[in-house]
Amino acid sequence: MSRREARVVARRLAAAGHQVVFAGGAVRDRLIGQRGGDVDIATSATPGEIAALFERTVMVGAAFGVVKVIRGEASFDVATFRKDVGGSDGRHPDAVERATMEEDVRRRDFTINGLIEDPFTGRLIDLVGGETDLRAGVLRAIGDPAARFREDSLRLLRGVRFAARFGLTIDPATWAAMRAEAGGLRRVSGERVRDELERMLVHGTRRRAFELLDESGLAAVVLPELPAMHGVEQPPDFHPEGDVWIHTALVLEHLPARPSFELTLGALLHDVGKPATFKRAADRIRFDGHVELGARMAEEICGRLRMSRASTERVVALVADHLVFKDVPAMRPGRLRRLMAEPHFPELLQLYRADCKGCHGILSALPAIRAMRRRLCSEALIPPPLLRGADVLAAGVPPGPQVGELLREASDLQLEGRLADRAAAAEWLAERLRSGERPGTAGG
Repeated sequence: MSRREARVVARRLAAAGHQVVFAGGAVRDRLIGQRGGDVDIATSATPGEIAALFERTVMVGAAFGVVKVIRGEASFDVATFRKDVGGSDGRHPDAVERATMEEDVRRRDFTINGLIEDPFTGRLIDLVGGETDLRAGVLRAIGDPAARFREDSLRLLRGVRFAARFGLTIDPATWAAMRAEAGGLRRVSGERVRDELERMLVHGTRRRAFELLDESGLAAVVLPELPAMHGVEQPPDFHPEGDVWIHTALVLEHLPARPSFELTLGALLHDVGKPATFKRAADRIRFDGHVELGARMAEEICGRLRMSRASTERVVALVADHLVFKDVPAMRPGRLRRLMAEPHFPELLQLYRADCKGCHGILSALPAIRAMRRRLCSEALIPPPLLRGADVLAAGVPPGPQVGELLREASDLQLEGRLADRAAAAEWLAERLRSGERPGTAGG
């Protein structure tokens, strides 16, 4: 549907006397037999001329000559042939000028993305050797690699993503330029870095992307906490696979096929606190406090990447709770029910599975968790509370922390099945207050 509708747009441009081609990833993906995304259209028409030809248009990048043409439920980015002038900030060109089709192709990032297609015959037009590179499995920058990366440093991360996703070997000159220009990523906004990291990490080739980020020196710029994982030994009884870096790579590999970005980032950072807490104790290697430190580091990293509060909380929760399942067999039922009611619990379970498969492979807690979930499948994990704050205040407890502590204790007893109704809860509260014991010291 997208390609058919795109031809309708292209035909109207051509009928008005404008040169028009299909460009971008959809052309590349068609060549390698993958289902492509949106079809981009490039043309000699100016934005004004494009807008005059179609009923519904939106100027999405007028400064760069891009107009969104809307047809029913489909929309297409139609861009005027252009060449970029300058790029002093490493993010955007200083100016753009109208150009020929050939000049437009040569300002693009990689040869595999410089392929264009005749919309009406399907004929491939290759002005930069992209077809040859794609068939040879090579990622090569167009023209001078260093110049391409200086024009927009985000292309460094795009290069890693394309090489990992399509299984490409990076051309030596392009690779050398990536390593030399890695520092340019410091000028790129956290949002743009985050979006590229998301695209590479949610894909099934995330482990290769992780490795290329490191080998290219890009990780040291955008996620400087990661390289420290190299060479950090782990106790072989628990981690026969090797150091923290190898373990993290394996965990990424064992995530489900279509993980969320929050889950992949939680997996990437779940042991980020280990390098700083490494200790060779008398009995074995230890990482005391690495979970707490890792959660704080994850929060700081999410802040740099300008992630939303909700996404940050999910990532931090995954890092903070990633070891909790080792305690499940001895965990009180109330604590387990609370854990299972947490919004990040399904992803926490996926992280636990990947974490175990990335080291010893023992998934001992899963049977207990699954059995508990089966027992509770017809119940609310967290039922309405039998006691509320007003009940505790009415019993004579002054406002303050003790109210919350008593409510928490009552909730635990309710979840464990030891308080069945409001009458039993009221009787328990009265007895607790008569006993004078501090909350948390009674109730089993």
